[in-house]
Amino acid sequence: MEKEKTNEKSQGLSKVLGPIHIWALGVGIVLVGEFMGWNFTVAKGGSIGSVIALWTVAMLYVMIVMMNTEMGSVMPEAGGQYTMAKYMLGPLAAFNVGLMLVLEYAMLEAADVLVVGQILESLNPNVKALPFIILSLLVLTYMNYRGVYATLTLNFVITAVAFVTIFILLFSTSFYDPQLTLINLKKMTDGLPYGYLGIIAAMQFAVWFFLGIEGGALAAEECRSTSRALPLGTMIGLSVLLIGATTTWFVCSGLVPAERLGESAYPLYDAALATGKLYVIIALFVGTIMACLASANGCINDASRAWFAMSRDGLIPPIFAKTHPKYKTPYRATVFLLPISMAFAFTGMLDQVVTFSIFSALMVYVLTVIMMFQFRKMYPLGTIERGYVAPIHPVPALIAAVLIGMTLLGMYLGYWINILGGVAFYFLASVWFLKRRLKFIDKSQFLKAGTQKWPKPKEL
Repeated sequence: MEKEKTNEKSQGLSKVLGPIHIWALGVGIVLVGEFMGWNFTVAKGGSIGSVIALWTVAMLYVMIVMMNTEMGSVMPEAGGQYTMAKYMLGPLAAFNVGLMLVLEYAMLEAADVLVVGQILESLNPNVKALPFIILSLLVLTYMNYRGVYATLTLNFVITAVAFVTIFILLFSTSFYDPQLTLINLKKMTDGLPYGYLGIIAAMQFAVWFFLGIEGGALAAEECRSTSRALPLGTMIGLSVLLIGATTTWFVCSGLVPAERLGESAYPLYDAALATGKLYVIIALFVGTIMACLASANGCINDASRAWFAMSRDGLIPPIFAKTHPKYKTPYRATVFLLPISMAFAFTGMLDQVVTFSIFSALMVYVLTVIMMFQFRKMYPLGTIERGYVAPIHPVPALIAAVLIGMTLLGMYLGYWINILGGVAFYFLASVWFLKRRLKFIDKSQFLKAGTQKWPKPKEL
């Protein structure tokens, strides 16, 4: 049987992005986690468990970002962690990582529009959220269809505005004046009701504060200078998120009772309502909507790049490897993923959608740790030019491995069925790939792009 053609001609992606766009992509995707989702940590671990989980997971992401930035700063193609898996671990691992990335971002995109719908319905019970969900996804998909530069430039603006609204809320509480402050942590918080096990359980949703910051690596091929834009944009973005996450926990925990905060669909907006100040309520309404749209916008970008990269390499049918002749975007991949995100959004199950997105991300992180060891083995320091070098290797990888294990344990405590479902799904997908797709891959061409730009590895 003839091998399927997997080398359909596709134009290269436009190299137009700088550090500001990588920041906008990473922070734009993640910032929504400060407007919703993170507060489930309070339900799982209590108020103190929530903030300890936040700082612990922040350490995990520092490690992940260091590893991703070192490997991503020298990657010759789009695809981020997928491309890393392609060169470090081979076709099967690359297929799984690519699929995990697509579903991670498709689920996150669905969660974003779910929150948009719920916050609109909160204004008036007669408001129907479905038309707004569909319209939001259509508009954002069209923007990504037209071009990445304008899309991420807009993302920078709306992400910055959303971030500023968090501090409008903070200063409206007069937190700096003990006599006037609205913040009352002693009354509103509930400590550590489930003990240390509650901290581990809370780590699952603490991931939501940072999930997606590593996605900047997916735009590596479109950077004017990958070795500059990727490290600078990602590191600044992570610093911004650390500040924003701590501020978010402090304000929400001081304004909203723990039992209500732990189940809110939009905790920052609820905190704004608790101030009773109209300008703050309006600001956080706008900020929540903008954060959700910026995140969904970035998710469309990242998911389509992963799907495009998989198609270009023949891991899925080559029809999605075509780029637009005018806009130089992976337009087929962008359009194809739209109904998938819509389907997840229509379920209305926010915590389930969030959980599957987090599980997919954690699986990518597990493989990232393995890839970091393989990368240093194949390309020791001094054998290939890096835009960034992760310090004290292998310490970051080992710390990340321990924290990933703790987070998965926390997920198992509350969502073990979801974990089993996720494992079953990726297992069946792997069987399909091995039985139906692997035979179409020309292994002599699979790594061609990389071997043309990288020196020969020390060890294969």
